[in-house]
Amino acid sequence: MSTALNPCNHLLDYKKRYGLKGFNLIQKWVKTSPYGKTHMGKSKSEIPRCSFCCGYEGRLYICLICSSMSCSLPSGSNHALLHMQTQIGHEIAVDVQRSELYCFACDDQVYDPDFDRAVMCEQIVGNLDGVRSGNNKRKRLGFEGGLNLNLDLKNLKRVVGVSGGEWDHGRRISKSCFPVGLRGLNNLGNTCFMNSVLQALLHAPPVRNYFLSGRHDRDLCRKTSSDRFCLSCDIDVIFSAVFSGDRAPYSPAQFLYSWWRLSENLACYEQQDAHEFFMSVLDRIHEKEGKTKGTNKDTGDCHCVVHRAFSGLLRSDVTCTTCGFTSTTYDPCVDISLDFNTNVNHIAPNKPQKSTDLGITTLTSCLDLFTRPEKLGSDQKLYCENCRERHESVKQMSIKRLPLVLCLHVKRFEHSLVRKASRKIDRHLQFPFSLDMTPYVSSSIVRKRFGNRIFAFEGDESELSTNFEVFAVITHSGMLESGHYMTYLRLNEQWYKCDDAWITEVDDEVVRASQIYLVFYVQKPNSGHKSGEDGGCHLRSSPSGDSFVSIAGCC
Repeated sequence: MSTALNPCNHLLDYKKRYGLKGFNLIQKWVKTSPYGKTHMGKSKSEIPRCSFCCGYEGRLYICLICSSMSCSLPSGSNHALLHMQTQIGHEIAVDVQRSELYCFACDDQVYDPDFDRAVMCEQIVGNLDGVRSGNNKRKRLGFEGGLNLNLDLKNLKRVVGVSGGEWDHGRRISKSCFPVGLRGLNNLGNTCFMNSVLQALLHAPPVRNYFLSGRHDRDLCRKTSSDRFCLSCDIDVIFSAVFSGDRAPYSPAQFLYSWWRLSENLACYEQQDAHEFFMSVLDRIHEKEGKTKGTNKDTGDCHCVVHRAFSGLLRSDVTCTTCGFTSTTYDPCVDISLDFNTNVNHIAPNKPQKSTDLGITTLTSCLDLFTRPEKLGSDQKLYCENCRERHESVKQMSIKRLPLVLCLHVKRFEHSLVRKASRKIDRHLQFPFSLDMTPYVSSSIVRKRFGNRIFAFEGDESELSTNFEVFAVITHSGMLESGHYMTYLRLNEQWYKCDDAWITEVDDEVVRASQIYLVFYVQKPNSGHKSGEDGGCHLRSSPSGDSFVSIAGCC
């Protein structure tokens, strides 16, 4: 894709030749299920089938030129691609299942605001007559398009519909049952990585409180800044839209475009890494907010919202194995990347089994691995200031200062320079909803290293809380090249699955069984300690007058 960030050339060519004729034609085929998902359905009685093989499995696509339907199967059979190759100029189609544009010449999803408006204008409430009772825990739901899809209603309890209502087992319920600020985000073409990160940022208490209290003035920013693109302004717009009370999915197109212009090396319609995107967004906000907020003259700490929310301090102790001299350095961080503990399957004889002894990897075992002393190899000899020569040494990491919002990044993607290949680690990782970080702070690590003989510790953080509660989890499902990101939000002790435009209420077990990639915890204030405005969970009201919902565990 060019750095000019032009849309798909095939889509531009289509619109020049046909205008919005095809978009308007497919409007009448847009159907919305009782659970909020939009899909395409040409007939109420016929099952959509491929015009080549008459099959109905796999992904189905409707050609915008001739309206023919063709399939694409994971096994390799791709009649949709065959249709494009045999019919010149028929590159653009609509994904029947997701109501999204797809270009087979580019082999990618494409976003078009005119198509987005056409779909959003025709979203309607689905037909509830297809809900039937089954003999087991599952029920069969009949959509208007004639497709019968099996849905597990034990876990799929409530969904925020794109039409603005919610449904509970086929029964419409009140909007007030869902927290304020719970709104889906439309996929703009392989942008699930962006939507998942935005959902976590929208519900991070310090970030939410900052933007909803009007501390970033968009009008003033535009008048005083020469920057054409500002992610802080775009996020402020998203906050206003999400907390407005409107339930229809929101399209963060302007935010995506601004991020593309500010990060042109990542600007494309391809899937991006959610962690890399998260770090990129924080950098761009810091660049803008840091100019106006300034830094602490004594400590040099930045006062921007990014650092006030996510900034922590890591301590690295390197001890010479010859003389015992320890060199200590400190590095700021906004997240902590954790490796999987690969030693979970080694069971020591005559030793009581723990959770990790049973081959189950836990988040705490990954934190144990992060803070465990590591002997550096002979090829990594470091210069010892005491010996005045290079010796083998032992390195140990710890956390000097905990942030208000703790972001833990699980390294699921491995890149081998030797094999010149990448792979995803599909291992399940258990994580606690409540996390005590006491064993991993520097004071605890140093005391443990010296057998608790050190009682006074310089800069002891005893006044700060080490207890955290989870409020957001970003998961990755599927393969390395063709995966999908989703976010689980914990609001008022209830979990909600944010899958792009669809919001679903789920049970704790669903979240625990997911493949976590990024976990966000918020710091709990110590008893009797009054939390600051950044760490608090409550604001008086939203711009629309609605009261804000506290995040479970942050107060």
